[in-house]
Amino acid sequence: MEVARRHPTVATIVELGSSRSGRPIRALRIGSGDKVALLFGCPHPNEPIGAMMLDYLSERLASDAELREALDYTWYIVKCIDPDGTQLNEGWFAGPFNIETYVRNFYRPPGFLQVEWTFPIDYKTLHFSRPLPETKCLMKVIDGERPAFLYSLHNAGFGGAYWYITRPVPKLHARLHEIAKRHGIPLALGEPEVPYCEKFAEAVYGLFGVKDTYDYYEKHMDKDPASLISGGAGSDEYAYARAGTFALVCELPYYYDPRIEDTSPTDRTRRDTVLESLEASEKAWEFIRETYAELRPLLQNPSSPFAVAIDDNLKHVPASIEAERKWATTAEDTLRPATGAEAFDSLVVRRFYNELSIGMLWRLCREELARASDPRTSRVLGDIERELDRKLSLECSALEAELNYRVVPIRDLVRVQLASGLLFARHLLGEDAV
Repeated sequence: MEVARRHPTVATIVELGSSRSGRPIRALRIGSGDKVALLFGCPHPNEPIGAMMLDYLSERLASDAELREALDYTWYIVKCIDPDGTQLNEGWFAGPFNIETYVRNFYRPPGFLQVEWTFPIDYKTLHFSRPLPETKCLMKVIDGERPAFLYSLHNAGFGGAYWYITRPVPKLHARLHEIAKRHGIPLALGEPEVPYCEKFAEAVYGLFGVKDTYDYYEKHMDKDPASLISGGAGSDEYAYARAGTFALVCELPYYYDPRIEDTSPTDRTRRDTVLESLEASEKAWEFIRETYAELRPLLQNPSSPFAVAIDDNLKHVPASIEAERKWATTAEDTLRPATGAEAFDSLVVRRFYNELSIGMLWRLCREELARASDPRTSRVLGDIERELDRKLSLECSALEAELNYRVVPIRDLVRVQLASGLLFARHLLGEDAV
């Protein structure tokens, strides 16, 4: 790491381990403050903005003694915690930054292969004890250094800015809003990521963990919740249990449409819009299931990352849709009129996320088509690939026509992540200034 080479007296490299494919995972340790902060980028491999923020922060901390003194931490910075998965997203990193490029080059692993969601947990009937090698790298820092502050650097694909924190800090919630608005990024005022997270303020939520997911399934499903959960605990959940760590997640969009901030009431109930969105998701996943049933017998590499992700999602996404439908039809809050932002989130943004899994299925088919040597297999794969290609083109074109979206400049995403992190890092030291 160049920062350690340029600033050897304040920055050192800590070898944490290796990824599943053998890529080294290292932390940059900077400073020698009383508290420890752990920051890591690419917790999901389609979320690379944090790596760029950490590039800037590392150099600034190492070169600025006054800043290090003001921020009295020993910093552990991991630029990319999932290098293997991140490589599978590189096709969209250079642009063009539009919906179709993103969809056709997207990869996200299933829950049990996500670094962020594979920490050990024993809760009721859920017993997960298979942390990934990358997860063990984070566990090494958490267990050994007991960080006071943990910052997992996420991005949302489409929408607005929102944050998760360990506990409410009312005096800082409006400050987060100001940071986003200062850089022209709207707040995500539509539906929350999951129905069961606790709302502290507009676009500010309590961190939710696998225990919360378990309890939600226990309430809304007749099956053992453990059978519906693919992974384990989250990084914040694990760090809090080990060290009482305060964690921050800052979710920032690559694209946004102004409707994500529309709080005016519509003429439809929130229940109606959520149920319509779930019906659309069911149709999308039925298409994926039927197409994958044709494709799977032809796979020469059933352990392809795309095949593993689709296999696991087909086991768990339908149950998630069923649970959300039961929540939507029983929660009293869904009877009020949906806001414009909530309706937009349910009826438009959700379609964007459905396309991402179809994009992974298309990538799997192309991967197999390039490998096939038998003429009959090539012909069948070619037919499937053309159908998937046609569907992606039609759906992405429809979204492009329906959306009035803007691509958020990377520098603004980096600045908001940086300012949000510094806000809470200083708060935990007993200061309030950004």
